Amino acid sequence: MITYALATSLLWGLADFGGGLLTRRMPALTVVVVSQALAAAVLGVVVVATGAWSEAGDRLWFAVAAGVVGPAAMLCFYRALAMGPMGVVSPLASLAVVVPVGVGLALGERPGPGQYAGMAVAVAGVVLAGGPQLRGAPVQRRALLLTLGSAVGFGAVMALLAEASTTVTGLFLALFVQRVCNVAVGGAALYVSVRRGGAATGAEGTRGIRSALPALAFVGLADVAANGSYALAARIGPVTVAAVLASLYPVVTALAARGMLRERLRAVQTAGAGLALAGTLLLASG
Repeated sequence: MITYALATSLLWGLADFGGGLLTRRMPALTVVVVSQALAAAVLGVVVVATGAWSEAGDRLWFAVAAGVVGPAAMLCFYRALAMGPMGVVSPLASLAVVVPVGVGLALGERPGPGQYAGMAVAVAGVVLAGGPQLRGAPVQRRALLLTLGSAVGFGAVMALLAEASTTVTGLFLALFVQRVCNVAVGGAALYVSVRRGGAATGAEGTRGIRSALPALAFVGLADVAANGSYALAARIGPVTVAAVLASLYPVVTALAARGMLRERLRAVQTAGAGLALAGTLLLASG
């Protein structure tokens, strides 16, 4: 379980890093729609090849719900980032872990004292790794509400995916359905944005999107793989531990920016990364 959960945080962190770089070249909605469409195409082939259609059942509604909630949460998050300050919005969004942890506790999971301590330390580390802004411009009430809404949405996706399937082939189908819903909801939002005068492409136009297809495919497939590994981790359980370990992805994103873009980590981010590691060790030893 620990391996799957940590793989989730690694993949989500890399996907967020890649998506962040791509949004510098084209609208965020375009990145979401194209990357998820490419992932859906690959998953469609996998579903046909494995015969996963036979796993269709009532649990797929959890995947549909995750596919609808995910883009909505992402839109709230992007709008909150635009309103800023990012140093407050980004760390607060990492509180999404509260939702799946709460669901696990409600279902009767009871981690040991060491695991509770590890959760607290790891979550604190994740928040600090986002580089929280402790002073400066105040946060608008709407930005705060959008951020908290996105956190609840992201957490809900994690909880829904944990219930979307009971088998590996069923998981392939669930992820495919989720991606199709992602594309439908994100595509509708992109259409509305364009009708209101927004841009669908960056400065390079469609040529820029074509040249970025490999990177877009990586973002989409890394996100799919992260969702799959989290679903497996949550199935092995306990969900409370899996969710916290999977939520370490902001640390991965920060470290990727440090290693590839030579961005300097603030002292609070370095401390956060250390706390996240300490929390991981506590959870693993529990």
